[in-house]
Amino acid sequence: MPIVPTGAAKKNCVDLLFSTVTAVASLTVVLLVVGIMAVLIRESSLAIDRFGFFRFLFSVEWNPVKQLFGAASAVYGTLVTTAVALIISIPTAIGIAIFVTEVAPPMLRGPIGAAIELLAAIPSIIYGMWGLFTLAPIMAKYIEPALQSTLGQLPVFEVLFRGTPMGIDLLTTGVILSIMIIPFTASISRDAFNLTPPVVKESAYAMGATQWEVVKNVVLPYSRLGVFGGVALSLGRALGETMAVAFVLGNSHKIATSFFDAASTITVTLANEFAEADSDLYLSSLYYLALVLFGLSFTILAAAKIFLLKSERKYTR
Repeated sequence: MPIVPTGAAKKNCVDLLFSTVTAVASLTVVLLVVGIMAVLIRESSLAIDRFGFFRFLFSVEWNPVKQLFGAASAVYGTLVTTAVALIISIPTAIGIAIFVTEVAPPMLRGPIGAAIELLAAIPSIIYGMWGLFTLAPIMAKYIEPALQSTLGQLPVFEVLFRGTPMGIDLLTTGVILSIMIIPFTASISRDAFNLTPPVVKESAYAMGATQWEVVKNVVLPYSRLGVFGGVALSLGRALGETMAVAFVLGNSHKIATSFFDAASTITVTLANEFAEADSDLYLSSLYYLALVLFGLSFTILAAAKIFLLKSERKYTR
């Protein structure tokens, strides 16, 4: 029988302990996700039995007095505010990352990077208060009237800029969300740009490429997967944001056709009405709404992950 050295036996025990601890940590995450989903399904079972899936998901009516509940307006508000935030934040964040990594002098890169990270650390309720008392009046007095008198005069865009600019609406909410998620996309994009091999950029410059051509043809293609990962992370943050949105959205359960209309999101509905749920069906419908948000977030982020994996395989071939 071979004799195992004491040091080797000790090393095997340490490796086994390390593998066990990491496996338990990984399984804990899976169990938490499954446990949360199970609780949501159990608590929303009454609403599921009453309204079903399609009736609840596509019904606009949300009337606690009549005990009629539908998720369509909240889902619509969630998707629209998130889309507006991404449209504003993605070009801005990528521009910031390009400036910090390729254009700014070294003495500015540190302070700008620190400012970006500080922006990400600000609590969401601070964004909400700032949005309500500072940004909303500015939007109502200057920005929204300007948009209404320019883009609002075009045939296609006229519908999107109808109504009286009040500052408490979908557009202001999208702007607040974009400010909140810019640091995530910018920081990850900056790190991805820094991974571009300097020799590749120097070769491009040596061949006569301009700074714009190097960024467009070298830096962006090389780091596009990292940028997409930052966008996916920002998307998850925008979908689940509550307090900042609650201050400036207005909490109106209707399908808003104009950016100047008040609306509601799933998170805002949960935050504003959970304490007011005075019946089992009302409470169960709120849990059902939370389950819809869980499924919506999981579906969108899973699709983003699948796209990212396919792009990575295509890029590495």
